[in-house]
Amino acid sequence: MSVNRTGRINEEFRKELSDIIRNMKDPRIPMMTSVVTVNVTPDLRYAKIYISVMGSEAEQNAAIAALKKSAGYVRRELGSRMKMRYTPEPVFELDHSIEHGARISELLKSTQGE
Repeated sequence: MSVNRTGRINEEFRKELSDIIRNMKDPRIPMMTSVVTVNVTPDLRYAKIYISVMGSEAEQNAAIAALKKSAGYVRRELGSRMKMRYTPEPVFELDHSIEHGARISELLKSTQGE
């Protein structure tokens, strides 16, 4: 499979997953939950989904647990929205890159204020 096709699939999955997660009614998933990136394997069997959750450590763990629990629902919704031969099995991972970037931004602002 070409790299360009894989990139397009990853981006389309990210868009659809963002919409699916935003419309989920689970109270354990906060509104400040975003899909950072998606990496689909070349055989289209698995999709590693990196999720960023703004909140405490307990809120982040609860959100990831809720997403892992609803993986079947997410896969079914992806299958109905995207016309592909196989719908990848979602594997959710917590991503701290947005929090890390916010922390670096705070540090840079504090050094400029001095």
